[in-house]
Amino acid sequence: MSTWKRDMASGLVVLVPIIVTIWVVYWLFRFIANLPLTQTIANPALRVFITLVVFVLLVFAVGYLMRTAIGSLVEAGIDNVMNRVPGLRVVYNASKMAVETALTGTSDLQAPVKIDTWKNIRMTAFKTGREAPDGRKLLFLPTAPNITSGFVIEVDEEDVIETDENVEEALTRILSAGFGERDETPAGIPIDVVEEKREGEERPATD
Repeated sequence: MSTWKRDMASGLVVLVPIIVTIWVVYWLFRFIANLPLTQTIANPALRVFITLVVFVLLVFAVGYLMRTAIGSLVEAGIDNVMNRVPGLRVVYNASKMAVETALTGTSDLQAPVKIDTWKNIRMTAFKTGREAPDGRKLLFLPTAPNITSGFVIEVDEEDVIETDENVEEALTRILSAGFGERDETPAGIPIDVVEEKREGEERPATD
């Protein structure tokens, strides 16, 4: 690899993740700052701060309410109303189940596993902590690098291959389309080392 290509690759490896992270943070900042409820406040940073504080307080308040008998009645009433609206009930129930599974699941929740799909091709999936009516384990098999799409598959427990990975390691491999596999990714970018011949010095002979 030529010097300019190596320098450009090294620069992109460092700068692109930083730029993407900054852009995401900026987008979230603008989105929160432009919410209509806080438009009367002139300072955008203050609008974002107040919105986040109110949201956190609202989360704790609703969570405390759900521990009471009144909270259970309120939740049942909301579920009843949402389930009466065609189309909307699908979105509501799916999002509610996803949040409940992610936050209050069992110890096996989303634990990464591997399964043999066909002809010894092994794929990474995640436990959901749920079972099919016939007792098979429900797994989520995401696509790479877009993990928001994938398949819900039913697998016999003996066909599930346990791993010593955590969720972050498995997601890194999927999001990087396999390039983030641990113990196989070289540290940094390989650099071609060329030994320069000094003036008046002969290069040692090689066999």
